[in-house]
Amino acid sequence: MKKAVHIMIALLLVVLIVSCEDEKYVSSNEVQLSFSADTVMFDTIFTAFGSTTQHLKVYNPYDQKLLISSVRLAKGDVSNFRLNVNGIAANEVFDLEIPPKDSIYIFVEVTVDPTGNNLPMVVQDSIEFSTNASFQDVDLVAWGQDFHLIKDARLKTTTWTADKPYLVYNYAYVDSGEVLTIDAGARIYFHSKAGLYVRGRIKAMGEFGQPIVFQGDRLEDVYKDVPDQWNGLLLFSGSHDNIFNYTEIKNANIGLQVGNIEDEGYASVELSNTKIYNHAYAGIFSLKSKIKAYNCLVANCGFYAAALLVGGDYDFYHTTIANYWGGFSSSSRSTASLVLSNLLIIDQASGGSVSYVGDMENANFSNSIIAGNIRTKNELELGISDEAVFNYSFTNCLMQLSDTFDISDPDYFTGIIRGADPKFKDPYEKMNFELDTLSPAKDAGLKMIGQQFPFDLLNKSRMGDAGPDLGAYERIEKASK
Repeated sequence: MKKAVHIMIALLLVVLIVSCEDEKYVSSNEVQLSFSADTVMFDTIFTAFGSTTQHLKVYNPYDQKLLISSVRLAKGDVSNFRLNVNGIAANEVFDLEIPPKDSIYIFVEVTVDPTGNNLPMVVQDSIEFSTNASFQDVDLVAWGQDFHLIKDARLKTTTWTADKPYLVYNYAYVDSGEVLTIDAGARIYFHSKAGLYVRGRIKAMGEFGQPIVFQGDRLEDVYKDVPDQWNGLLLFSGSHDNIFNYTEIKNANIGLQVGNIEDEGYASVELSNTKIYNHAYAGIFSLKSKIKAYNCLVANCGFYAAALLVGGDYDFYHTTIANYWGGFSSSSRSTASLVLSNLLIIDQASGGSVSYVGDMENANFSNSIIAGNIRTKNELELGISDEAVFNYSFTNCLMQLSDTFDISDPDYFTGIIRGADPKFKDPYEKMNFELDTLSPAKDAGLKMIGQQFPFDLLNKSRMGDAGPDLGAYERIEKASK
């Protein structure tokens, strides 16, 4: 009898032990949930005050139960998003259990008002998961304003109008043989890492008072002057006769790349009355290509305002190339504002390097300003290879050059104002590159060049005083009483 009792007790203990083991959760600190998506995206373009709902499935891939310590919105109750976690309507839920090899649903709702000017172009948040000291998150993305969405788009010939903004998500690609025309006043916004890539042709036809603007999609005031918010514009080699008139390109990595090494041939573009500024790497980055520019401002970039490499054919008239990156300190930049070179050397990850050489058929700068905040160095760098042609000239330009930079050869330099402060109004905080009243650039241009471009970037006449001013802006003094 006692033996039977002992057996029953033993069996009961086994049952209890097994039962306790069934209650155990996965205890590893390296536990990882699985999700139906890494981003919950609301593709609806809102045209009126409204809301929409998406769902996320959360999986337990293990053979044991999983206990999630917390599920929460990163922005909490101030978020535009709301959660329903496995039937619990709350923006934060604790101690959520998922059975072995099972899953739960999280429903996500977002409400935005597209007419609210204070909203960013894109509303973002994330769902944060904490499990056994392991942290994971899933991004939430919704559109915050009414606009045309251009997402992963290969464009045929089309026109972008000024009726409402365009948002480029990931990329917009203008295929060979196709033309993208952009009307005056159009606003083109780019999400993080997005860009516009052109193998066909782009015609950005802005007008005075109705410029076309290319910039990042963060519209809050704090992002107004933040560079590297998007990738930039790229005109592939073989893309010809591109036009940018009364256009602003700002806050990208490279504002405008003209040409690329991988493709044969060259790209060509005409830039008029255009501002390219506040880019993390370069404003204009050109490879073996052709640019005609006038009444343009290229300014304040992390490395080069303009880099014209592997040769090409370039004409810049009444252009201000000025790099005051880093404000009053020059320590954040050691590269020249303008680089001209008929070669490019690219270091390889393996330790070697590859060199590309091309003829610099022409690089002409007239009635222009090349300046910056590196006072002890030159704001012009020349990279010359004897393996290729290198033709360049600077005529009636104000140039930030040291006394040791040789400008004695009239084939290359004539009418140069060397090393003088151009006296811009405020090149640092307001990025205002208009000339102050004491600027040495006043009336210093060749009249024959000014006559070809009689109106400046602000549509002011260059023909009303002793001579055209250097750069993109004409200083017109008020008449004394």
